[in-house]
Amino acid sequence: MATRLIFVRHGESVHHVDGTVGGPRGCRGLTDTGHRQVQRLADALGDDLAGTGPVAVYSSTLRRAVETAHLIAATLGVQPVEHCGLCAWHVPPDADGLPTSRFQRDQAVHGGGVFRPFEEGNESWSELVVRTGRAIMDIAHRHRGGTVVLVGHSETVESSFHALAAQPLFRAFDLAVAPASVTEWTTEGDPTGWPPPRWTLRRFGEVG
Repeated sequence: MATRLIFVRHGESVHHVDGTVGGPRGCRGLTDTGHRQVQRLADALGDDLAGTGPVAVYSSTLRRAVETAHLIAATLGVQPVEHCGLCAWHVPPDADGLPTSRFQRDQAVHGGGVFRPFEEGNESWSELVVRTGRAIMDIAHRHRGGTVVLVGHSETVESSFHALAAQPLFRAFDLAVAPASVTEWTTEGDPTGWPPPRWTLRRFGEVG
């Protein structure tokens, strides 16, 4: 029986529109546009998943993802579960809520990249991928043979390409992940078996 992982990026968020760092304190949830985007997405997912059996919904702990997950879960008739492993960058507390440009300028790290953070006190890209990849695989193992909606961020979707498609940490391409978009992966194998199963990318960045 196939395991189906449906990744959803949160809808348009206040912190993104304002250009501020959206950590646990700085995130102020979705804009009105974001709420409308997510409701359309939730309705589409409700139609898509009708009659497919039980569906689990997980989200990052950041407010913009939590609000997105609650709208989707309400449409599907389930309770969402928050999982910090699905969060975006774990930014330092003193940067939370600052203008993003100021954080990137004032706390920039020389030589930042895959294994060194771009900003002082931030995660490196490799640390983020390991954290989110572990969360993705733990959830896939817990719901193998079932369907899961994972509500997170552009970074969560990007991490799925590393965790499920064995892409290198430094990819030769970039991904543009739209707000309130769907990316779906499926596998017929054991999602956490060894050697790893082959996953199929069914859709990427689809906006309803």
